[in-house]
Amino acid sequence: MQMEPKVNILLVDDKLENLLALEAILEKLGENLVRATSGEEALRCLLHQDFAVILLDVQMPGMDGFETATLIRNRGRSRHTPIIFLTAFSTSDQMLFKGYALGAVDYLLKPLDPNILTSKVTVFVELFKKTEAVKQQAAQLVAVNAELRQSEERFRSLSTCSPVGIFEIDTEGGCKYTNPRYQAICGLKATESLEKRWLESVHPEDRERAIASWSNYIYQGRDYSEEFRFQTAHGIVRWVQVRSSPMLSGQGELLGYVGTLEDITERKQAEEVRAQVIREQTARQEAEAANRMKDEFLAVLSHELRTPLTSMLGWSKILRSKKLDEKATSRALEAIERNATSQMQLIEDILDVSRIIRGQLRLNVSAVNLITVMEAALEAVRPLAEPKDIKLNIALDTSVGSVYGDPARLQQIVWNLLTNAIKFTPKGGRVDVNLSVICGEEQTTHKYAQIQVIDTGIGISSEFLPKVFERFRQADSTTTRSHNGLGLGLAIVRHLVELHKGTIFAQSPGTGEGATFTVKLPLLQDNRGSRASREATEEISSPVASTPLTGLRVLVVDDETDTRNFLSFMFEEYGASTTAVASVDEALAILEQAKPDILISDIGMSEKNGYMLIRKLRSLEPEKGGCIPAIALTAYTREEDRLEALSAGFQQHLSKPIDPTKLIAMVVNVLKLPVEVAVS
Repeated sequence: MQMEPKVNILLVDDKLENLLALEAILEKLGENLVRATSGEEALRCLLHQDFAVILLDVQMPGMDGFETATLIRNRGRSRHTPIIFLTAFSTSDQMLFKGYALGAVDYLLKPLDPNILTSKVTVFVELFKKTEAVKQQAAQLVAVNAELRQSEERFRSLSTCSPVGIFEIDTEGGCKYTNPRYQAICGLKATESLEKRWLESVHPEDRERAIASWSNYIYQGRDYSEEFRFQTAHGIVRWVQVRSSPMLSGQGELLGYVGTLEDITERKQAEEVRAQVIREQTARQEAEAANRMKDEFLAVLSHELRTPLTSMLGWSKILRSKKLDEKATSRALEAIERNATSQMQLIEDILDVSRIIRGQLRLNVSAVNLITVMEAALEAVRPLAEPKDIKLNIALDTSVGSVYGDPARLQQIVWNLLTNAIKFTPKGGRVDVNLSVICGEEQTTHKYAQIQVIDTGIGISSEFLPKVFERFRQADSTTTRSHNGLGLGLAIVRHLVELHKGTIFAQSPGTGEGATFTVKLPLLQDNRGSRASREATEEISSPVASTPLTGLRVLVVDDETDTRNFLSFMFEEYGASTTAVASVDEALAILEQAKPDILISDIGMSEKNGYMLIRKLRSLEPEKGGCIPAIALTAYTREEDRLEALSAGFQQHLSKPIDPTKLIAMVVNVLKLPVEVAVS
């Protein structure tokens, strides 16, 4: 603990023994006792020190006590220093008055009473100490006030020159302070800024969000930081970042909120410019990638279309120029048919993708038994697996019920997955085909049919796996690739699965490790109709056993000579009598002369098309042929094309290339003929 400084007491007497006596009496006070043997020496002491009290002898040679006191009072530093006169002579009234007039506080007669002297000196010592303490506190207060004034001036300067707006509000929401920048951002005058809240300056489109976020902040009491558009009364709009924090007392009591408004319009504009640049760069990169994919796709498409054409044209010329034996002829026809089927599948894939892109791929849905669908798909791919000696391991759970879907599209899904697995599985490999029932991941009793196609083929790299279901994507699109195709099959499969409210995903440990494709389709809750659905599907999918075309009169209209000749030959092979013409006018002339039993007409023809023909035909009276059944044949395979053909007056619509079996079955169905003649 720091010692309290000693107080100075000045003892003035020309006799040394008197000074010693004074020191002996006052020594117990523990203060600093200073001797002076003359008035001159006393004055010299006062030049360098301050004293709590002066004990001054009146009778001294040279300068007596009164003269010394006069000089002491004339100095500003010692003007108020207490003086106690000491005298050995009786004090007359005149001397007392003179002493008090000079500022004496007391008179003491010698010999001095130690107790009286000590008590009197103690009073002045304590008074001096308190006075010094008050002076020190006053000096400290002056320093603190000066610092506060400086700090206040600094704050005022900072607030006035601050690049951000500053505000203070109380717990009731009233504004207590705003700086000039705040007023400029809000477009308010100083007095207005204290009457209106900053929320009233927020742009009307952002105000609801601002009020909600600020109310939530007031409720939670955390730090606040949001960005809004502000709009002034003059219509100036700027982006502003609002920050705020609770203002607490030393005891943690909420006093209000202090916050800032920062104009971030330039930053927002820079961010928008940067975002626009990034969007443009991304769009350019995507366009370049799409253009590159388009070029690769067109190159692959050209290759895939020309390859079967080469074989078909080659074998056709050989058949025309040479007489081949039965075995060679059969081989040539098989090659032509196989390549035509391949080309037809390519075209169907392209058309499916076109429908998908335009959102026009539709399903003809009903309750479908997946066992029937998968068995049909497996039968279709066996000829592909056998030449490569690929073993098909089939595990189909017969308890799987029905799904709600399109039988043809479901078979297309399975067929595509199987052909894909066989294509990428080397000779002697294995493809596992599984059908089972699984429960849904959600907390329900809903069940799903799970189809898995697992192969031991080349697998899928981790880089390509996320892109395996994208359109026009192929792991290898170079001219040296070892597998054909357009890269459309899996994209079509994914879209078809999603149309059936299902999911599909691919897995592969890596290149050379095989791949697994898993399809999940929701099962119907009530499977009582599965048996009837299966029987109906089997009935539809079975070939027409026979058809009584003998004596049937068929009118064929097509501007393509080869197509007319093919259709004439086909119908005559089944015993029908065929008349083939190349235009609408010729067809109408024939209808005036004879009444065919059925009309088979192309849609897209030069000058007048099939729609014009059927509309003209349907405008005739029944006895003149206005009710003749008609089937439209066309290469236009969109759903809207089919609907337009039916609405124009055709009974059925069949897309090219034409499957003879389907066409004959359609004729039988339209004419409601009995089944008699076998169709090979």
